[in-house]
Amino acid sequence: MLELPFRDRAEAGRLLGAQLAGRNLPEDSIVLALPRGGVPVGFEVARALDVPLDVIVVRKLGVPWQPELGMGAIASGGVRILDEDLIRQERISREDVEAIATREEQEAERREQLYRAGREVLELRNRTVILVDDGLATGSTMRAAVKCVKTLQPSAVIVAVPVASWQACAHIREEADECVCLAVPEPFRAVSEWYQDFRQTSEAEVRDLLTQPAC
Repeated sequence: MLELPFRDRAEAGRLLGAQLAGRNLPEDSIVLALPRGGVPVGFEVARALDVPLDVIVVRKLGVPWQPELGMGAIASGGVRILDEDLIRQERISREDVEAIATREEQEAERREQLYRAGREVLELRNRTVILVDDGLATGSTMRAAVKCVKTLQPSAVIVAVPVASWQACAHIREEADECVCLAVPEPFRAVSEWYQDFRQTSEAEVRDLLTQPAC
């Protein structure tokens, strides 16, 4: 029986990897983790499945006066997801939305270059892609990741996370081929409350895990 909170992201990744290992996924599957916190989870999943690990850089668009509250997300290829209801509710101007989106697009490009460090982007066409993060609160960043990956014509997109809100899972199931989540606790306020150790993953840790052989 699953016990919460998880000790840390590595433990959550091992448990998630064990769950996915029993699904007889195609041998050419690939794990794409959302940096930074999703990478330690994705590393353990990729190791359990004996498949390659890479990243997909997605950036949350935070409300100007409450950055931790996501009003949307952006991903590579010009993908943009906006929570129009929240934007109207908070009376956020289009100018503010555009300014934040532009800033986050620049940051996404910087991180893409930093994490990839000259490595070629892995081919996703006709492969099963497993998108991994450490958890989903609103699910906006993961929805952007799904939309981005689908433009690259994979055979299937599976979202896999250790913990999520039921609302986020419902949104993801509408867009991905499958959503695998170990726990959907209620009430759900933040991903961090379901981990004993939720210290920030550094950029150095991300780069180190991406250079280690996961498979």
